[in-house]
Amino acid sequence: MQNGGKLPYKVADISLADWGRKEIILAENEMPGLMEMRKRYGPEKPLKGARISGCLHMTIQTAVLIETLTELGAEVMWSSCNIFSTQDHAAAAIAKTGVPVYAWKGETDEEYIWCIDQTLVFPDGEPLNMILDDGGDLTNLVHEKYPQFLKGIKGLSEETTTGVHNLYKMMEKDQLKVPAINVNDSVPRANLTTSMESVNLLLMVSRERQTLCLLAKFASWLDMVMLVRDQYSP
Repeated sequence: MQNGGKLPYKVADISLADWGRKEIILAENEMPGLMEMRKRYGPEKPLKGARISGCLHMTIQTAVLIETLTELGAEVMWSSCNIFSTQDHAAAAIAKTGVPVYAWKGETDEEYIWCIDQTLVFPDGEPLNMILDDGGDLTNLVHEKYPQFLKGIKGLSEETTTGVHNLYKMMEKDQLKVPAINVNDSVPRANLTTSMESVNLLLMVSRERQTLCLLAKFASWLDMVMLVRDQYSP
């Protein structure tokens, strides 16, 4: 953890920001739920006072989430939960807006922990008070290395099965010191996942059916060609 003299961000290439911005704008059209939240609650700033440390895949879609959180009034700092999943143009675009981002594709294990470490204290010197986690690494780091911050943390959310199992283990050992939300098993996520899986299944069946129809037509055409050839061959 650093504060004085800390880098405002660390990404692979800040010049990728314009490319990232174009893709963020496109992604906003595919994420109407978040855009509706901005429209409905943006003027009220319900997240004012929230200092959210996020450890989630730094992708274009995550960029839309980050900008929704800031639009709703939160201060946000971000790292990636995977050393290979960062989309560098997304990280650059968010960093260019002034949100501290510490993520790039191809981090070493040491750099990965360093990046998470940078998101614990905000530019004004105040520590995080909320955690948005994916996999539990940020949660574990705070509990094990920076327990002095736990008292001020209002809660955390975890969206992966691995991270949720980690939370249950911590709870069983009386090591979990902040309220936690299991996003992974929430009803909205389960319903959405089921719906998307159903849509994907229908699309797969439709594609397979179309493929079979094309193959059947090709087979019929080939049979006709062979029949004509046999009739007219000497």
